[in-house]
Amino acid sequence: MTEICCEEAKSTPATAVAAAAAAAVAVASSALERRRRRLEMRRFRIATDLDAPAEEDVRAGKRLRLARTASGSCADAVPDCERPALPERLPRYGVSSVCGRRREMEDAVSIRPDFLPGASKHHFFGVFDGHGCSHVATLCQDRMHEVVADEHNNAGSGEETAWKGVMERSFARLDEQATSWASSRSADEPACRCEQQMPSRCDHVGSTAVVAVVSPTHVVVGNAGDSRAVLSRAGVPVALSVDHKPDRPDELARIEAAGGRVIYWDGPRVLGVLAMSRAIGDGYLKPFVSSEPEVTVTERTDEDECLILASDGLWDVVTNEMACEVVRACFRSNGPPAPASRPDGVAPPAADADAENGSAVVKGVSKADSDKACSDAAMLLAKLALARRSADNVSVVVVDLRRGI
Repeated sequence: MTEICCEEAKSTPATAVAAAAAAAVAVASSALERRRRRLEMRRFRIATDLDAPAEEDVRAGKRLRLARTASGSCADAVPDCERPALPERLPRYGVSSVCGRRREMEDAVSIRPDFLPGASKHHFFGVFDGHGCSHVATLCQDRMHEVVADEHNNAGSGEETAWKGVMERSFARLDEQATSWASSRSADEPACRCEQQMPSRCDHVGSTAVVAVVSPTHVVVGNAGDSRAVLSRAGVPVALSVDHKPDRPDELARIEAAGGRVIYWDGPRVLGVLAMSRAIGDGYLKPFVSSEPEVTVTERTDEDECLILASDGLWDVVTNEMACEVVRACFRSNGPPAPASRPDGVAPPAADADAENGSAVVKGVSKADSDKACSDAAMLLAKLALARRSADNVSVVVVDLRRGI
């Protein structure tokens, strides 16, 4: 994997991005091929156990295909009253979350398909990067989508203004819950890691939060901290969030106006402690560290390819351009997009994906419902970050935004 770094140093920026992406895909190609063969053998064994379709069903299927070929349209082959309604597909997504070189896993990931009952399909994706301990990130993982759904139900009309208020109120509510977390715990609950320190420092715990709500028409992103959301559109990366670093000019001015200082100690830090200027939690650094998110509402187009949400463990060592190129390379190698998730279009019950090799537990989905191309892309990005010596936890969510299915 060191060849990726060497090649990047010798090449022009555009060549380096393509070379690094190609190298990352090549490194894992053998492992992916072995995994693909195992899956194919598993599908074959399952298929042999199933009964063959009845002869009448086969003939009916042939007649339907012939009718479609002759007419060029399903509407001509089957009357509207007899044609079953096509189910709305769940989003195609993939996730990878690894501890990396850290001793503790403090990242958390939440994926909640179709999380707004009664509305058109809205899907929730969130990446939370904890610091000091993992309990604030876990709180966001468990509660953020519920709070967003509650605030959305109480919001007024107007896409952009409504979603901006929804995200701001949701982040504020989670911040309040994080602040009161320690005082509301019962004595019967197991001690948290931060409580075992001497002295107890539960108010020194916080988490970044980058969340995206993907609807058929818009992508809404709320961000507080240095995790990031990037959209790939027509081959060009579009940042849907801007990292909240203490030395960002507007953030520096806000901190100093509140009476705080930014001290350079292994990089810019609020009061010499925290390397980000916005987060949920961190009660001891308020009002200098704010939980107010920056919100973007982006209209979807036919040129959208993917959405990437990731913690700074990826973005510290991988550029937006390189990340989008890796995802597009995985999409090309896997062919056209396949139908998303289950054929019945019904959202799976909430479940926790299995934790492997120090990875974070992903809440809200089953691992079996992820998409292969997106999962390959998320895994390759995590491996690329580790190969480029990322020193942090690495969590990546890839959402396929391509139309045409």
